[in-house]
Amino acid sequence: MIFKNIFIGSGSGHFSAFKIMVQKDIQDHIRSWKFFVLLSLVLLTCCASSYSAVAEIMKDINTPLKEGEFLFLKVFTMSNGALPAYYVFLSFLGPLLGISLGFDAINGEYSNRTISRILAQPVYRDVLINSKVLSAIFIVGGLFASLTSVIIGVTIMVTGQIPEIAELFRIISFLLVTCFYVAFWLNLSVLFSIKFSQAATSALTSISIWLFFLVFYPIIINLFAQWLAPSIFASGKEIASYQQLMLSIMRFAPSQLFMDATTALLSPQVRSLGPLSMEQIQGAIPNNLPFLESVKIVWAQITGLIASSTLCFVFSYYSFMRKEVRM
Repeated sequence: MIFKNIFIGSGSGHFSAFKIMVQKDIQDHIRSWKFFVLLSLVLLTCCASSYSAVAEIMKDINTPLKEGEFLFLKVFTMSNGALPAYYVFLSFLGPLLGISLGFDAINGEYSNRTISRILAQPVYRDVLINSKVLSAIFIVGGLFASLTSVIIGVTIMVTGQIPEIAELFRIISFLLVTCFYVAFWLNLSVLFSIKFSQAATSALTSISIWLFFLVFYPIIINLFAQWLAPSIFASGKEIASYQQLMLSIMRFAPSQLFMDATTALLSPQVRSLGPLSMEQIQGAIPNNLPFLESVKIVWAQITGLIASSTLCFVFSYYSFMRKEVRM
């Protein structure tokens, strides 16, 4: 088995059983048609976006980079107008990937009548849900790490340049944020797979929530913004407070947290995600922020993604441990 040497070690008891179940779930995901179809979609769209960015870079390959510019970060953020940037595609396709890996995690075992046989083995009950979530996270992390490595390798071959250490740190942090973002939708779909007995119901519920935040939530926020909009005679402080309020409300959407975090991590010149006063703009030094300073700017967004994902998993864990299993 391809994962045998990774997951099956010299351990014994419940930990060995957990590793074997993780191996089984990874193999089930990789062999499923739903994963193959969605994997093809992610690869095609992300590779197309990266190709368009590299093509734009090659047009100015003979022009030296400006001071503070990072070539490899531009591959992930640049767009030629025809296709969105790489990270924008991930904000759209990441939830679909997470939902597809989790919507039938538990109710699929009930439908196949295999859950009683699994829990009849000498393993702890929570091993089942832990292995489902961990195997999906391994797949997501491996997929995006491999895809990013391929993009970096192709860029090195085409341009003949190698990434700087600062770029690598920012790209790795971008990968971690992407995994947290997808993990939120994964844990949410696992929760619905426990609450609903039919896989179709859990899938539709998860997709409905995703569509709500993608389409309807911005519409509601725009209506709310028009209602609260300050008058044309409002002071600069009132306008800044209004803009900050709208940004705070928008950040209830996971996609907005992801976009804020990736924007600051992949664009070192971004110094703030909120409104700036004229005094702050005039006193700002036009230099790139260090990596740790960029992380500080979006630490609240990263913490929000981690907390949301953890909260969904806690609810899933609690619901599964209390759910009746008929042998």
